[in-house]
Parts: sequence; structure tokens; C-alpha cells
Amino acid sequence: MRLPLIPHPTSSPAGLTLEVEARRAGRVLSLEYVLAGPVERVWRPEAAARVRTDGLWQATCFEAFVRTTGGYVEYNLSPSGAWAAYRFDGYREGMRELEMLAPFIVTRSAPGQFVLTADVALSEDAVGAANLKTGLAAVIRGVDGAIGYWALAHPSDKPDFHHPDSFALDLT
Repeated sequence: MRLPLIPHPTSSPAGLTLEVEARRAGRVLSLEYVLAGPVERVWRPEAAARVRTDGLWQATCFEAFVRTTGGYVEYNLSPSGAWAAYRFDGYREGMRELEMLAPFIVTRSAPGQFVLTADVALSEDAVGAANLKTGLAAVIRGVDGAIGYWALAHPSDKPDFHHPDSFALDLT
């Protein structure tokens, strides 16, 4: 089932819609983000090697947040193929790199549509959870430099994907 991501009230959707499908199979979280509308107005980095890169959230980046025992994990997935993953002990506390294999990221474009699919390995302390509390989000940067923040839920007056109430999806 595809779920709509909604732009934060401070963000302009610029005629775009964004949906995501998330599936869990064992240790793998499979994600498919579908951006539709005038996608030619969205800035996307050139394709590159699948390399861990910090700061991806400062431009077009698709994200997933997964609650774990004692904290949560953040996955950043760039249309370039670059990626990052971080572990947190609590709300924005104890941030450090999560050691993991590079996720498998594929993109495809068609007139009026851009799709990013990714398979990421879940951390060991997330695998055992019967219900995986998950937050799905994206940062969409326009070619004009405008930034839009999209998520399943926006519980704060400022964009904050780390907010505990942003973990709005239970994956079984």
C-alpha cells in the first residue's frame, strides 16, 4: 500500500505529490518513493558511486527512521546512489554512524514522475520487533533552491523528522 507523504505547512509542494511504499521482509526494509508532478523542477544530484556521504539531508534526499531498542536509526538515500545511516540513543542524542552494508538504490524517471527504490539492512536491534515503528520522509530541493520537507506526519510547527510522533507507521 502506498502512503502519501505530506509537505510541512512551511513548505511549498510546487504541484508535486509524494507517495511511499514500505515493506519489511526479515532484516530488509524495502522502500519505494514515487514523486509525481513537475519533477523537472526538482534538483537531483548526478549519479555516483554507492558511497556513504554525510549531509545528504541538505538537498533532495529520501529518508527512513526506524525505532530500535533504546533509540532509533536514520537512513538517508540520495538519488545519486550516495547514502548515510546513523544510530541515535534518544531524541537527537548520541548520533553516530551505523555500520552496515551499502543499501541497494535504484532510480528511474519518466515524464512527470521520479521513483527511488531502496533495500536497506535493518539493524539487529530492530529485527526482533513485532511492530517496527517507522517514520518516512523526504527533503525535496527545487532547482530554484527552495527546500520542501515531506513526511507521514508533522507533529511540530517546525520540520522535525526526528520527533517521536513522526514514527507514524507500524510495519509488521
